[in-house]
Parts: sequence; structure tokens; C-alpha cells
Amino acid sequence: MPITGDMSITEIVEKYPKTADVFLRYGMHCFGCIAARYENVEQGARAHGIDVPSLLRDLNTVTDKQ
Repeated sequence: MPITGDMSITEIVEKYPKTADVFLRYGMHCFGCIAARYENVEQGARAHGIDVPSLLRDLNTVTDKQ
């Protein structure tokens, strides 16, 4: 199942641990904070000024290898 913008950050990192590196590369260190449980990828990326399609592409690239 591909990662989409409406999935929670915590859900993604728990299911695909290697995505943590992608979030860190994009400057999103929030996957460990409490807001990550309620915030989805799109919300988090926009809050950090990150291009959502690029982030999703890179997250899905990593999950294809797991």
C-alpha cells in the first residue's frame, strides 16, 4: 500500500522504520513528538514548508525497498 498524504506520520514510521531517515532528511524531526500521532504527512510537510509530492515520492521509494 503506498504512503499517502493523509496517513499519520507515526503510523508510517512504525510500519516502515526506514522512512525515519527520509523525514529527517527533509528536516521533519517531528515523527517522535506527540503531534505526529495526530498530524498527517501533508499537514506536517506543509507546516515545515516541504513539497508534499517530493516527500511522498521519497517515502514510497524507501518503502518499496523494505
